[in-house]
Amino acid sequence: MLRFRSLGSGSTGNAALVESTSAGRTSRLLVDCGFGIKQLDLRLAQAGLVAGDIDAVFVTHEHGDHIGCAHTLSRRNRIPVWMSEGTWLATGARDFEGRLNLARDDAAFSVGDIGVQPFTVPHDAREPLQLRCTDGNRTLGVLTDLGHATAHVLARLSGVHALLLEFNHDADLLANSAYPSFLKHRVGGNYGHLSNTAAADIARAVLHDGLRHVVAAHLSEQNNRPDIVRRLMADALGGDEAEMLTATASEGSPWLDV
Repeated sequence: MLRFRSLGSGSTGNAALVESTSAGRTSRLLVDCGFGIKQLDLRLAQAGLVAGDIDAVFVTHEHGDHIGCAHTLSRRNRIPVWMSEGTWLATGARDFEGRLNLARDDAAFSVGDIGVQPFTVPHDAREPLQLRCTDGNRTLGVLTDLGHATAHVLARLSGVHALLLEFNHDADLLANSAYPSFLKHRVGGNYGHLSNTAAADIARAVLHDGLRHVVAAHLSEQNNRPDIVRRLMADALGGDEAEMLTATASEGSPWLDV
């Protein structure tokens, strides 16, 4: 069985758990850990876990709200970490005491019973990667922090049964926000973050009968509203607005079976 849970998603920090249980063995991957170590421990406890339950960490890119305490967590709990070489270099090529593994586009690897396939995305980081995870039966896509969906991105999300998907901003709210012009261009640009309409287009493009969950993630607190997101999700996915799921910055999401 494959399941996942956001521990929190937004500009203040991002982390998600992916868990596979098979034949009495459970494997757990933490995707990003963009919090301080005490906050991460608290959020893990709310999910019924401790740091020692994690088998590996995958860091999507070097921005602080994603890499967070990855180095501290790895050294404290002796947990292997996966990230691209570009991400590692962008963070100062820190010493992970032999527990660093370099990931790259389309080079699959395993964390216990979880198969992981990283893929490149257009974002203003040195070598950002997102990923799809599978237990061999069901597949989860994780797609946050990108400016637009390339054909490569859509191909890697084809057939997923669940998707954690960035719905960062409403274009009108961003345009009329107090953000300085350079930041508006950065967030709304091709290497920034997904607008709600762009994210809804992705959801629509990957929709199939077996897609069980789409969870909206990385909502901007200043330039977005959950009600706008849920309305666009319902239109794209053909469901009820009240049933659309969003991961909050403070609590993330509940556990969801893929």
